[in-house]
Amino acid sequence: MGTKTVRVGIVGASGYTGGELLRLLATHPRAEVTVATSREYAGQPISNVHFNLKGFLGGLKFSQLSIDQLIGKCDVVFTSTPSGVSKDLAPKLVEHGLRVIDLSPDFRLKDPKLYEYWYDFTHGAPDLLSKAVYGLPELHRADLSNARLVACPGCNATAALLSLIPAVESKLIDLDHIVVDVKVGSSEAGMKPTLGTHHPERANVMRPYEASGHRHVAEVEQELSMLSGRSVRVALVPHAVGAVRGALATSHVWLADSSTDEMTVWKAYAKRYGQEPFVRIVRGGRHPDPKYVTGSNFADVGMAVEQRIGRAALLAAIDNLMKGAAGQAVQCMNLVCGFDEREGLYAPPLRPV
Repeated sequence: MGTKTVRVGIVGASGYTGGELLRLLATHPRAEVTVATSREYAGQPISNVHFNLKGFLGGLKFSQLSIDQLIGKCDVVFTSTPSGVSKDLAPKLVEHGLRVIDLSPDFRLKDPKLYEYWYDFTHGAPDLLSKAVYGLPELHRADLSNARLVACPGCNATAALLSLIPAVESKLIDLDHIVVDVKVGSSEAGMKPTLGTHHPERANVMRPYEASGHRHVAEVEQELSMLSGRSVRVALVPHAVGAVRGALATSHVWLADSSTDEMTVWKAYAKRYGQEPFVRIVRGGRHPDPKYVTGSNFADVGMAVEQRIGRAALLAAIDNLMKGAAGQAVQCMNLVCGFDEREGLYAPPLRPV
């Protein structure tokens, strides 16, 4: 798409992720939001829902979903929808030549049978699964430049993978024993409160959920298996915590060579991530903390090696709505459109929060 401005549509623009997409794109120098859909708020100004965006986006209003409108007014469409929606919508948009950045799980997995196991539906477009590019730039940057359909990772999967990629690539760890613990803020659950997510129930908690197998683990296993050239199984347990934003992954691993020290591990991470625009390595007695990436597309990674027992804790902190969702999606859009991937994103995190 070269250097021109692209017309952007957002399907499902009234939720937290949709709001973050609108916030980022409102000042993006190469994008113009032309369509923002919402069934519940159609006809209302964007700022009626996203109060922080008052005065931005030129008076844009939410509209009902119309495929014809998306085709006529957009070059790129973000789909921020529940699982099972995009699998029917995205193929129609791709067929008409639009680029689709999907933030739902509908195209993340290559094996259609996994959707029956993890998401309880039969995939209606299995031919597109092999063509979709998994939207983690740190793994698939080259493929994203030609992508028609991008499947953005889940936030838990993003944090888990960023914590593990250098160790897996460098063959530093035992691939048969990987356990990931993810602490995640309440915004992961979306804007609509439930008994377990509205404030009186969520505040001050430290609560595991889906402890016997979270669906995001399927993405982690898929990508690590592709990376290592062998089957990799991972245990992943998320924990709800009282924060609004943030995800912290601690990957507990065993070193392939028990004599490996922390400097060796650090060198592998520095080599792998040293040129990454949105990955920062944390050392010097500190560890990654989501508080210090809030509002940004940065991921902070770090490690701690316990040589006594040949164990390592590999850590990654992200803002679940940014690098874990909207920020990463805009980063993917930049790559898809041939822009500098930092466009509209390269700003320091907020502090204090």
